[in-house]
Parts: sequence; C-alpha cells; structure tokens
Amino acid sequence: MRVKLPSMRSLIKSLAPFLKDEGGATAIEYALIVGLIFLAIVTAVTAYTQNTNALYQHISNAVLGSG
Repeated sequence: MRVKLPSMRSLIKSLAPFLKDEGGATAIEYALIVGLIFLAIVTAVTAYTQNTNALYQHISNAVLGSG
C-alpha cells in the first residue's frame, strides 16, 4: 500500500493564507508588550518596598534609641 504525500505546490498553497495572516503576530506583539510592562511594574514595586522597609527600619531604630 502506497501513501500519497502532498506535492510541494499543494503544501505551499495550503501555507500561503497562514503566512499572509498577521493576526497571530499582532497578538504576540501585544503579549510581549504586556510582559515588559509587568516586569517594569514588578521592578518598581520591589524598589518601592525596599525603600519603604529601609525607612521603617530607620524610624524603628530612632524610636528605640539605637540609631
């Protein structure tokens, strides 16, 4: 029994609409933008919490008289 493989021409014809469609690329671009925004937010929050912890530690030391 022989298995008939698709010809190169039919393969190219079936892939042409997929290659012309740019909707998937747009979705990936938006996902990358959202990922970068998320990383920026995480970085900002981390820096803010470190500064806030240092401030409260300084206040605590001043109140306890060790600073």
